[in-house]
Amino acid sequence: MTIRAFETASVQMETRCLLTLQAPGEDVDRIMETVVKIVPLAMGSYDSNAFQSGPGVERYRPLQGAVAGPESEIRKRPGVVEVAFELADDPALLEQVIEAIFQIHSYQEPVIRIYNILSSRSKGLDDRANPHRWWNTAGDWKKSGLAASVEADET
Repeated sequence: MTIRAFETASVQMETRCLLTLQAPGEDVDRIMETVVKIVPLAMGSYDSNAFQSGPGVERYRPLQGAVAGPESEIRKRPGVVEVAFELADDPALLEQVIEAIFQIHSYQEPVIRIYNILSSRSKGLDDRANPHRWWNTAGDWKKSGLAASVEADET
């Protein structure tokens, strides 16, 4: 299937690149701070947009040529996550981001993948009254934080 942009009444589907990388959880903030210095990862009225999975176990065995030297046993490293974010389909930008990740990553062979995708972008319609939006639902994590912030500002 050829991937092509299209739109609905509320959403534009744009061609983008999805970059995913694997890293120890403790490395993610450093990597993402480096990435957003290059590209803000904007999506509508938000920036620094990325997704981080829960921790998993990475499996590997260093071979001849590995900086750590060859080993006979397979290593199992817990606490490795996957991070995903979107970028424009711009080869120069992709090269810059990948090189920056490589330089800041703790691995000799960082696991970086790029996929061509369609990604949604809201057309910015006024949906403040939509009962399904997080700001209109009871118990949302952000709503209680906003309420506390508003109360503090009013005092």
